[in-house]
Amino acid sequence: MRILFVGDVMGRSGRDAIAKHLPELKDKLQADVTIVNVDNAASGRGVTKDTAQDMYDAGAECLTGGDHIWDQREMISVIDKDKNILRPLNLPEHTPGQGVWTKALPNGHEIVVIHICGTIFMSKTHFDAPFECVDGVLKNYQLKAGRSIFVDFHAEATSEKMAMAQYLDGRVSAVVGTHTHIPTADCQIFNKGTAYQTDAGMCGDYDSVIGVRADVPIRKFLRNVPLERLIPAAGEATLCGTLIVTDDKTGLAKSIEPVRIGGRLSQQMPDI
Repeated sequence: MRILFVGDVMGRSGRDAIAKHLPELKDKLQADVTIVNVDNAASGRGVTKDTAQDMYDAGAECLTGGDHIWDQREMISVIDKDKNILRPLNLPEHTPGQGVWTKALPNGHEIVVIHICGTIFMSKTHFDAPFECVDGVLKNYQLKAGRSIFVDFHAEATSEKMAMAQYLDGRVSAVVGTHTHIPTADCQIFNKGTAYQTDAGMCGDYDSVIGVRADVPIRKFLRNVPLERLIPAAGEATLCGTLIVTDDKTGLAKSIEPVRIGGRLSQQMPDI
């Protein structure tokens, strides 16, 4: 199975890059399933019904969120109706929405997507213990022939992301981090067959400070005053993501490679 994952979409610039590049990218990479993190898609704060539709129109099939999933209040009602949008799994039981997505592909294979948030330095929302939450899901879904399991771990601390991937090694196809908006150069496959990258990076304008116009955070660092409203940078975005190829016989990873197209970052495209 070929799984295309695109990191945090940041504002209008990121959405424009998705519309421009994702349809051709899916075709070129022969993706069987396409997952997009949309935690900052709507003006840099969460996702709306309309911005989610922009992602679907470009070819996304599953959308993951993060700590900003409720920033657009309409999502509280939308997420119960749109089963393709995931909020973090490790929220209280009666929270609207779901943290697991499954789909049967035309060839009979199945993809399972699990979306969780970390707890270190993630003060905006209280998240339950992510390790135990994933264990609960994996009691019902195990890797097997024809099934791949992908985990979007939305977390700040690199140590927490790496610990999660090591903990899940051999039990899921891939663990890829989101949230920090910077693509990391550590794509690898662990000893028991799980693919890993600390952060897929954002789909946004990198002439910025993690996707926002640079002048506001610079003033914050210089003057130590309360932060003004963050404004997404509006230049051309680099679409950043990852392509994972899994073994149809085991569900374990065969390869993981970064994807970068457009904007100012060095371009990178997996070999087909």
